[in-house]
Amino acid sequence: MKIAFHGAARTVTGSKHLITLKDGRKLLLDCGMFQGLGRETDVLNRDWGFDPAEVNYLIVSHAHVDHTGLIPKLIKDGFKGKIFCTPATLELTRVLLEDSAVIQEDEVKYLNKRRSVSGQGYLAPLYTLEDARKTFSFFRPLDYGNWFPVDEGIELLYTDAGHIIGSAAVHLKITENGKTTRLSFSGDVGRYRDVILRSPQDFPQADYIILESTYGNSLHDQHTTTPDQVLQWIEKACLQKKGKLVVPAFSVGRTQEILFALNQLELERRLPDLEYFVDSPLSVKATEILKRYPQYFNNIIQKILKSDNDPFGFKGLKFIRSVDDSKRLNFRNEPCVIISASGMAEGGRVKHHISNTIENSRNTILFTGYCEPHSLGGRLLAGAKEVSIYGVNHEVNAEIGSIRSMSAHGDYEDLSQFLACQDPREVKTLFLVHGEYDVQLDFKNRLLKKGFADVNIPERHFELGLG
Repeated sequence: MKIAFHGAARTVTGSKHLITLKDGRKLLLDCGMFQGLGRETDVLNRDWGFDPAEVNYLIVSHAHVDHTGLIPKLIKDGFKGKIFCTPATLELTRVLLEDSAVIQEDEVKYLNKRRSVSGQGYLAPLYTLEDARKTFSFFRPLDYGNWFPVDEGIELLYTDAGHIIGSAAVHLKITENGKTTRLSFSGDVGRYRDVILRSPQDFPQADYIILESTYGNSLHDQHTTTPDQVLQWIEKACLQKKGKLVVPAFSVGRTQEILFALNQLELERRLPDLEYFVDSPLSVKATEILKRYPQYFNNIIQKILKSDNDPFGFKGLKFIRSVDDSKRLNFRNEPCVIISASGMAEGGRVKHHISNTIENSRNTILFTGYCEPHSLGGRLLAGAKEVSIYGVNHEVNAEIGSIRSMSAHGDYEDLSQFLACQDPREVKTLFLVHGEYDVQLDFKNRLLKKGFADVNIPERHFELGLG
């Protein structure tokens, strides 16, 4: 058996790990899109490093686009196998992939208008809305907690990873020539003190572990609660500076956490009397899906639900669906809060909101999660004085802020706790993926001290024989 790392290798996005059995059968763990890597992004998303037609099974950890975003292209390029995921992941993936296709088609249409003026050739999206809709007949949803026979000699178990609704760690038992190899893939690991979801579950002993490492050298701020931090930014941006607070937020997970924090402020009678806009049709759909899976909420939310039947709704909240209503927000002069996707500001409606607010010093742009260094969000957080948005240069006069404690990724203590159910002496190799290389080097040293003898940080397209 061999494993190859074709994405999220010494970078955070594009999760794709290919297992090849001795008899030639191939299992792909995740099929994610690269995001926020500048001009490299499109090239990376078109280069598989393997033949999709040779892949027999795709096993998905969770719905985020950097783990699912290339599934329509995989099928378009020849994949004909089965795709496994949890039921909630299937629901979320459906809306995320359709949204991704629409964004691609819109952005290519916009770029092609400019290219036609300069006589350049037309671009094509990675896939269309029609391509995205064709994918869902390939999916086979599986619940947490049961070993499922994928094929002869291949068993699959999902355990709750606590990252977003439906997120799972993947566990495989692969038997070849009478020998069974146990391999676990973390997907993205959530936090053990998440404000909404259950904590990540323990999992069976593994021989090989593929572990995400996004925050492998960081600790999240636990001293100030999320509602308090959100309130501080609202008061500063909207009440003191009389401007707009634009909050780029991932549609799945982060937007709901922000809404929950604002709902908490209202219950405590501390929420400023303003208008709060969620300008993302995808976020609206994701919030509706989240509400359909209350069994995955933690005990605190379960108690709140007994007295508050909607912990994600509050006075002043308005959901924006149409493009025209979204554009009208640009002409508002009154202070308000606009929550919009995407979280790294690489696409979606938030990019337009940033372009319309970034030059006014009254306004504030508040990031609430990880941003790739080359993404628009990453450049703004790094202190860029000027940025290009849709080909137009903008001076950065708005205040740029960040709430790092809202990340749905576990920090190094959470990741260590996730591994606490494992005997390091039985783990032959632990592979670090989904992280920046300098972060991974720091985390590797921590893991070596915890007794893991072989910690490997694979490069993209690196392949290794196991067992």
